[in-house]
Amino acid sequence: MFSSSVYNCNVIDLPKIHNRSGNITPIHGELDIPFDIKRVYYLYDIPGGESRGGHAHYRLYQLLVAASGSFDVILDDGRMRKTVSLNRPNVGLLITPGIWRDLVNFSSGAVLLVLASELYNADDYIRDYETFLSLIAKQNYSG
Repeated sequence: MFSSSVYNCNVIDLPKIHNRSGNITPIHGELDIPFDIKRVYYLYDIPGGESRGGHAHYRLYQLLVAASGSFDVILDDGRMRKTVSLNRPNVGLLITPGIWRDLVNFSSGAVLLVLASELYNADDYIRDYETFLSLIAKQNYSG
């Protein structure tokens, strides 16, 4: 089911084209990131102290980018945890399927841009952490 570990979730340096009048970062699916982009959304106006995420996906790949401000991503594969801080708009975090993610410590005015490999599908979400751990344990037991 899941072959991912937190070590499969890597920070990707994205292209940055510098111009006197401002920078631009173009992102091309299957060129700059390892999947075709089928959905784009962003989170903003997140109240201080709030967290987002709190789920995993069966099939979905995502690239998270701090388009503005900063936040931390806590990655969890059921065995290990890793925290990645995002604070530059030309750097993204690739999250593979089977990884639990919690998004915390949003700065004031933070904007989180998400590029996804699939259209929204509620059935692709694992929203309960105990269920997630149970799925990982069954996978590890069955080999």
